[in-house]
Amino acid sequence: MIFPEYSCFRDFVAGLRGGLAEDFTHLATEQGKNRLLGIKERSGGMKQRIRVVGLIEKEEGVLLLKKKAGRSDSPVFWELVTGKILFGEQPEETMVRATLEGLGVGVKSVELVDAVTFLGAVNSSRMANLYIVYKVRIKDGAKIKLGERYSAYRYLKKSELFKLRLDDAARAVLGMNEENEELSEEFKVNYRETANGATIYVDGSSRGNPGPSGIGYYIVGENGEVLKRGGEFIGFATSRVAEYYALKEGIEQAIELGLKSVRFVSDSLMMVNQMNGVYKVKNRDLLNIYADVRRLVAGNFEAVSFVYTERERNYAADREANLAIDRHFDMDVIK
Repeated sequence: MIFPEYSCFRDFVAGLRGGLAEDFTHLATEQGKNRLLGIKERSGGMKQRIRVVGLIEKEEGVLLLKKKAGRSDSPVFWELVTGKILFGEQPEETMVRATLEGLGVGVKSVELVDAVTFLGAVNSSRMANLYIVYKVRIKDGAKIKLGERYSAYRYLKKSELFKLRLDDAARAVLGMNEENEELSEEFKVNYRETANGATIYVDGSSRGNPGPSGIGYYIVGENGEVLKRGGEFIGFATSRVAEYYALKEGIEQAIELGLKSVRFVSDSLMMVNQMNGVYKVKNRDLLNIYADVRRLVAGNFEAVSFVYTERERNYAADREANLAIDRHFDMDVIK
């Protein structure tokens, strides 16, 4: 099933990752351009945003720009060179334009290096973000002349990034998470103590990967009774991001129910191994949500464990995740 609101968006991302030179903007109609580029609020959903972001590096480190404060009481953040894709514009063109407007310098070359997805907050709403990351080389000898958006700039090495207040996009792209290593010892997995406790099945679903995504949970009490079940549409995400948001939702539901001994069951072997400390989290789009999950677990349970199961045995949570996507698009729900 191809969802009209996302078909252009998904082709756009797939083309970027495949290194195609095709003009993807022709896929969007005039009526649908705001769905593809920029922000659009959907009833029952969340805001969506696509941006390009540039890594400009020298021996001194990566270039960061200080944004001008909107109000006197607003916090001031630092960001990477960032641009909004205009309708009819290629992402590479946006990157060149954003560099010229923001720094007043010409670009020698741009190279696609990554695409990072993460969920953020805007006022009281959540926003699904896709940042297309380019390595940008500015022209030799060019002197930076900041545009209207910025008030200062600095080159910093990765070990020095903690000195600045970075926005969510810069943190996601640069893989920053000061708390990640510290959190690794804040709770212990205990299979024996959770054997007779509650069980929470969680699952994340992404149609297109990345694509429209939902999360689901199914909570069973220690006596086998179903305590709660549900799901939520989370917008545009990858499957691995959806899996972690499903786990976070399951943890929050457990806290709300007052459960103290819990087994979390997932069909994502990667996530289970990461939560059990077998693998380290290296994906930049997972670092923040991974830290949030570990922080929640560390402060709210007496005993916890993370268990892998086959997909067929996680049917209930999977169904809730897919129902959430179907409800968002007003599709016929299978009973």
